[in-house]
Amino acid sequence: MTVHHLDPETGTTIDYFSRDASPVLTVDPGDTVIVRSLDASGFLERQQTPGEQRPTMFAEPRGHCLTGPIAVRSAEPGMVLALRIDSLRPDPWGWTVAAARDNLLNRRLGLTEYPPSWLLWEIDADAGTATDQWEHVVRTDPFLGVMGVAPADPGEHSTIPPRAVGGGNIDCRSLGAGSTLYLPVNAPGALLTLGDGHARQGDGEVCGTAIECPMTTQATLDLVTAPAIPGIHAETPSGRITFGFDTDLNEAMAQALDAMLGWMQVLYGLDKAAAMALASPTVDLRVTQVANDVWGVHALLPVGAIS
Repeated sequence: MTVHHLDPETGTTIDYFSRDASPVLTVDPGDTVIVRSLDASGFLERQQTPGEQRPTMFAEPRGHCLTGPIAVRSAEPGMVLALRIDSLRPDPWGWTVAAARDNLLNRRLGLTEYPPSWLLWEIDADAGTATDQWEHVVRTDPFLGVMGVAPADPGEHSTIPPRAVGGGNIDCRSLGAGSTLYLPVNAPGALLTLGDGHARQGDGEVCGTAIECPMTTQATLDLVTAPAIPGIHAETPSGRITFGFDTDLNEAMAQALDAMLGWMQVLYGLDKAAAMALASPTVDLRVTQVANDVWGVHALLPVGAIS
């Protein structure tokens, strides 16, 4: 096993997904990568006052500022990339902004009548706390909002909507240290990009931002040829997770539940109707995020829910 280091620089950051992008690092299956990523906006300097504009990596960003892409040797379509998150460490600062977009939710809540409201956070990674300028203290629970591989279609693809075929902006707060995310490979090398560090986020990411921060992530990359189920899924310290993504929240829910039922059929030797019956008392459906035009729902089968 080799350990690789990758820092966010002009030649190692990207703000879109593409199968045509040249990898900035190539690793073998089983290797470990230590990847530092800037915050989603790519700030090169921390804000000193709320809403202050500071220099960014991209003068006119098209999406999240991500580190990569990373190619995995011998990865081919039909395989699955197993991304094991070994550790996550946020930088000492972060930010959150609300009422910054004219969207359906903000109009429904009457927030379009307000100017954007910013929180600037001091993050103590060792203590596991974040404190804003009003002295509100929250416990940190870091994860990456964006973990995705290149899509099969050529061209440049936005990082903003999550995709069932490649992941990306999943924004699932359960994907912290100790989790393994399984991403179906769509292009040779997989071409993994990482970023959008969150020191903490609630289910839903209701204002469109979490505690956005730079992040250092240690992860181990491997390939799987016979996954438990097709599609994106995860094994986490809290349990097994399946995902659904759609502009219709009901359809996203159905996708996540359908995938979980398939997993339970494999795990417990059930037909689909029996799996549905067993899921009702054991599986939690959670709204992953409502911030990215394509909504996310995840189904969680908690550890120890079935013995």
